[in-house]
Amino acid sequence: MILIKLGGSIITNKEKATTPRPNTLDNIVRTLKKIEEPIIIVHGGGSFGHYWSVKFKMHTKPAKYNVHGVSVVKNSMVELNKIILDSFLKYKLNPYCLPPTDFVIGDKPIRKKIIEIEKIAKSRLIPVTFGDALWYGQKKSYILSGDRIMTILATILKPKLSIFVLNIDGLYSNLKTKKLINELKGEKLLISKSSKDVTGGMRRKVEEATKISKQGLQVFFVNGNKPQRIIDAVKRKKFYGTLFRG
Repeated sequence: MILIKLGGSIITNKEKATTPRPNTLDNIVRTLKKIEEPIIIVHGGGSFGHYWSVKFKMHTKPAKYNVHGVSVVKNSMVELNKIILDSFLKYKLNPYCLPPTDFVIGDKPIRKKIIEIEKIAKSRLIPVTFGDALWYGQKKSYILSGDRIMTILATILKPKLSIFVLNIDGLYSNLKTKKLINELKGEKLLISKSSKDVTGGMRRKVEEATKISKQGLQVFFVNGNKPQRIIDAVKRKKFYGTLFRG
């Protein structure tokens, strides 16, 4: 089973509110048809959920946020999710919409429900879930990021591979020269948190990828603008990106 995160930066234009990147999304989805084993898809919010999260100052920490803001963020994620589902259907794939409330209560994963997700994937349906604004309880809510969902699912399902599809080649040791880090194994990286991304941006991705890899699982960062690299990672061909080795 393969766990794939479609980052908000690759499926949307994060510089312009509520703007998808339909051609890029279609290219990725069309390429995913080449994967011959069960897959589970997680997607981020990009210029949909993230944009409104910033506007309403919502974060990953549970708090009494503006209730209208919670509604707007959730609605925007449903809108983006529909765009993604439609792309899968266009290419004769079988997406199965799975909001995170189906397997998370408050901030606690429901193990039995998550195990059921793998059964759905093995039935030739493709579970598609996403980062979202979630009810926490006691009039509080919070943002559950797609990156955090990757760790939740990987911890219980132990996928063969976890792949983060980005808008860049992977992690760079030098941003000016764009020297790529090909492999990481236990190294600690210092990555500043973007003030424009309430879910932590690249810093959160690295943290979650590291948590997954410490469980003995392999994690790949690949460039979704070159979707064949996703297939190369799955088929263990010559890989270009960053590998977190378990």
